[in-house]
Amino acid sequence: MPLLPLYNAGPVVFRCLALVFFLIGPSLAAQAQTKTLVAFGDSLTQGYGLPQEQGFVPQLQAYLTAAGDDVVVINAGVSGDTTAGGAARIDWTLTDDVDAVIVNLGGNDLLRGLPPEQTRANMDKIAGTIAAKGLPMLIVAMIAPPNYGADYKAAFDAIYPDIAAKYGADITPPYFTPITGGNPDPSAARPFMQEDDIHPNAEGVAKLVEGHGPQIRALVAKAAAK
Repeated sequence: MPLLPLYNAGPVVFRCLALVFFLIGPSLAAQAQTKTLVAFGDSLTQGYGLPQEQGFVPQLQAYLTAAGDDVVVINAGVSGDTTAGGAARIDWTLTDDVDAVIVNLGGNDLLRGLPPEQTRANMDKIAGTIAAKGLPMLIVAMIAPPNYGADYKAAFDAIYPDIAAKYGADITPPYFTPITGGNPDPSAARPFMQEDDIHPNAEGVAKLVEGHGPQIRALVAKAAAK
């Protein structure tokens, strides 16, 4: 016996369909409201030297969830990555589901003493690619230590505010500020650092998340408002 066309199936079918849409509709709406935040960076983002749950992204996710933000944070940190590496992978990182991006790169450029003009060109490509997709962006500022010399430091330190201004991105204070309080003495950060004095320990990550958290929440709010 052939199936009846839907328009001859009677009111019972339509009531069943209406019930299905009533039940799954809120679930679909909730999924649509959840935002995807990409944390794009190097080992500081990836969570080098820490158990997975103590890294920057898991602690940030817990912070945002506790604050009531409906967001999933994606860990796009690659240990050892320079800004050149970031520039090479930014295109395929920005999938269609991405709603906002945190950019935290440049530390390995400093460790290698790379020319600031190279870092600037790479950061320009990264930020320009994100901006071209219309995504809200938060750039994490990096500053060179004084021992690199005044000219190098001036050239490097200017990169991040310049790029943020060019593309209308938000910018944080220098990344380690929540740990150091702006104190240039390395010993000020030591209790919150791993033995290499380069990467934060779990307590240090917690302070970083708390310190940069309000600006990250503002970024999520921008994505939610789009």
